[in-house]
Amino acid sequence: MELKDYRERIDAIDSELVRLFVLRMELSSEIAAYKKAHGLPVLQPAREQEKLDALSAQVGDDLKAPLRELYAKIFELSRARQTAALRCGLLGEHLAHSYSPQLHTLLGGYGYELFEIAPEKLGDFLQSDSFDALNVTIPYKQAVVPYCAALSETAREIGSVNTILRRPDGTLFGDNTDYDGFFWLLERNGGVQSGEHAVVLGDGGASKTVQAVLRRLGANVTVLSRKGERGFDTLSQYGDAVLLVNATPVGMYPDNGERLVDLSLLPHCRLVLDLIYNPARTRLLLDAEARGIRCENGLAMLVGQAKRAAELFTGRDIPDSRCEEILCKLSDQMRNYVLIGMPGCGKSAVGKLLAEKLGRPFYDADAEIEKDLGCDIPTVFAQAGEAAFRAAETRVLERLGKGSGCVIATGGGCVTREENYPLLRQNGMIVWLRRPLDRLPTDGRPLSQSTDLSELYEARKPLYERFCDLAADNDGTPEEAVEAILNGGNPK
Repeated sequence: MELKDYRERIDAIDSELVRLFVLRMELSSEIAAYKKAHGLPVLQPAREQEKLDALSAQVGDDLKAPLRELYAKIFELSRARQTAALRCGLLGEHLAHSYSPQLHTLLGGYGYELFEIAPEKLGDFLQSDSFDALNVTIPYKQAVVPYCAALSETAREIGSVNTILRRPDGTLFGDNTDYDGFFWLLERNGGVQSGEHAVVLGDGGASKTVQAVLRRLGANVTVLSRKGERGFDTLSQYGDAVLLVNATPVGMYPDNGERLVDLSLLPHCRLVLDLIYNPARTRLLLDAEARGIRCENGLAMLVGQAKRAAELFTGRDIPDSRCEEILCKLSDQMRNYVLIGMPGCGKSAVGKLLAEKLGRPFYDADAEIEKDLGCDIPTVFAQAGEAAFRAAETRVLERLGKGSGCVIATGGGCVTREENYPLLRQNGMIVWLRRPLDRLPTDGRPLSQSTDLSELYEARKPLYERFCDLAADNDGTPEEAVEAILNGGNPK
């Protein structure tokens, strides 16, 4: 045969392969519908493994590995078509601000709805045929237990359910993947050794999950609460604790800045975990940062529990590396970019461009102050003085700092008040925008006009260094400054 003859035969085979591939994918969708109609599990990993073994036995050793690789991909595509038919969702009472749909879109590719159900309709919903699998959140984690025909060992131990699966016979199986989520949060921060002492704040549902994980790892657990035998004011009695976990809502938005305990009472503490993730850094976590104690919020727990739930929904494993990717993505979406620096360094111009590039809202703190006070900043200085302006500035920064996913340009002197640091840091990456002094305008800037700029800069430089996470130079174009920020800034 000539070369063209070989190519014609290959082309004919390829066309047949395409026809068979399309037919196989169509059958996958039909199988999914059949399984759903007959109450069968959508995904069956054991059958996939049996098929791979049987198919690879039909070829020589030189083709076994590539054939298994080929069919692993085909099975992956088939699973995707079948999982798309899954009806999953989140059950709760108020779900408008939930991250679950985004999380499960990233994890599984199946349909995911928000089921906002009133308490009096909970039973009817759970006994309906409206879902194949559910996540469960406040206030129903315990209320759903009686509707489950069986519970996992973890759900029984904790006494609550946050994941429900519909079994082939139509009954409900309850599990608790919050356990897996906290375990991942703990392990990625070094874990805890058997016999070590851990203090848990709060005795509610989240606390019970934390306690279950810690006790299974062999930790010595002390629970402090308002109503229990041990109050929060007894923390000093447990100074040997190496781990502190906040499992209460204290410090959560909109009550940012509140805290229950003083970390100085735990001199041996090496890790602080706060299950709150809004704000990203509670007062407790900011205190831990200031003391050099390793700490993290509860966003990783949220991602970790969703990952385990997705595995239960689909019957396939998801690597932890995928969770890290999702965690980074969510953290970045929630993070504020806060610009500090000398008056006239370009914070507003760069901030607007940065916000536009990231698709985020932009706030100019000075403009917000003027709106609140009903006059421009020079007038505030002239009529009320700098102290009144600084007080108004702190009130604005408190409001703006509570938000997330935005860009904030601050006034040049915000760093002169230490109380502004936690307001900006709680949800923000603080960027010190630098520009040569001879390029700083002074028009409309009371302090810049009345003070030698070199002296002002020398006084504020250590404060900018203290506040900032990174520095970025704005001695070129604003576009270049934005790129510098997004690329991690310049050396301080």
